[in-house]
Amino acid sequence: MESPERGALTLVRLVGVILVIVAALDLGLYWFKCHSPKNPQPVEIIPLILNASPALVGFVVLFKARAIAEWISNALDL
Repeated sequence: MESPERGALTLVRLVGVILVIVAALDLGLYWFKCHSPKNPQPVEIIPLILNASPALVGFVVLFKARAIAEWISNALDL
């Protein structure tokens, strides 16, 4: 694997990890919002699924990172 391909692979993996981290932070903020002492609210399924969807996309990106990086390398002719 050449240097530009490794760079593309690193970039794709970084995007996948960032998506997972953003989803985890979003889920944590939603959880704290629902369990705040001053204004407690019930945890609802739809916002929970919407907040967790970037993590699903991030895991798919991490799983398919090599194929996505190869596609980016071919598309940019690196």
